[in-house]
Amino acid sequence: MSHPLFSPFDAGDLHLSNRIVMAPLTRNRADNDTGEVNDLHVEYYRQRAGAGLIITEATQISPEGKGYISTPGIHTEAQAEAWKKVTDAVHAEGGKIVVQLWHVGRISHTSLQPNGQKPVAPSAIAADVKTFTANGFEDTSEPRALALEELPRLIDDYRHAAHLAMKAGFDGVEIHGANGYLLDQFLKTGSNKRDDAFGGAVENRARLLLDVVEAVSHAIGGGKTGLRLSPFSPANGIDDANPMETFGYVIPKLNRFNLAYLHMVEGATGGSRELAEGESVAKLRQLFDGAYMANNGYDRDLAMETVDSGAADLVAFGRPFISNPDLVKRLETGAALNEGDRDTFYGGGAKGFTDYPTLDAA
Repeated sequence: MSHPLFSPFDAGDLHLSNRIVMAPLTRNRADNDTGEVNDLHVEYYRQRAGAGLIITEATQISPEGKGYISTPGIHTEAQAEAWKKVTDAVHAEGGKIVVQLWHVGRISHTSLQPNGQKPVAPSAIAADVKTFTANGFEDTSEPRALALEELPRLIDDYRHAAHLAMKAGFDGVEIHGANGYLLDQFLKTGSNKRDDAFGGAVENRARLLLDVVEAVSHAIGGGKTGLRLSPFSPANGIDDANPMETFGYVIPKLNRFNLAYLHMVEGATGGSRELAEGESVAKLRQLFDGAYMANNGYDRDLAMETVDSGAADLVAFGRPFISNPDLVKRLETGAALNEGDRDTFYGGGAKGFTDYPTLDAA
């Protein structure tokens, strides 16, 4: 009898063959000028179609949303057409795939922005971290604060990207509300010092995120819409004075959208799962009525235990999917995993992208 981790599961409108999710993984191999994916991406995602669900690498919703060199977009018809080759390949293998909708906010550099403009943010506060440009890793540029009248346009950028995602054949979208990017910047007190309807009290700081979720879920259906949050992660220089209060407010508000799932980074992104006193993933998870996707430092044993206990419905794996295209098969059989080549994680060609061996090939 197969373990529940390897059994089918319905997350909203997404009918998944198993509960193992390929987490979004930035790989910096798209065309830097057009934001279009290429044949390498088609093969990369096709190889990993054994995942119950693939979440693509973070994909910007507008030229302004770009924060790293050679990341893909989903804001032009040509980008959607390029992604269609990926979705067709994944579907031909029986897989499901959603695109992660991304606006980096202040985690950018003027060299990556249209006309060399300043990146945008809730407030004009630099992140004091680095981003990846044509010159390698550089300090992020000082942002400008978004004007109140710009926010409807921003929400419409998410809506437009979601419509293009459907044209591109995606099974849904995941809104990136985590890891210190724009929506997280509005949510958290360390980066949001506004004194208007989008700043101050948690009800105001959460407004943009909830407006975006509403716009996207109304555009394509809540059952095709997921959301990623990282309540306790300091990624990209972000912090919040009281994350339990902030996310204790946000998460129950999501229930009215009937989302496909809530995807949560448990602890520090790509780091420790340890939390400060009073912080609790379990308490926040209980506030959400739909499918819950756990992420951060999961291995085979922890994933099986977590699904067994009902603490999560789905488990996302990140780096193991880079080096193991057949990760689901390896987890199911208890086979050894390939080691990843960190030198090829960000940027390059086929090496370290599409050339990792499967069990069958080995």
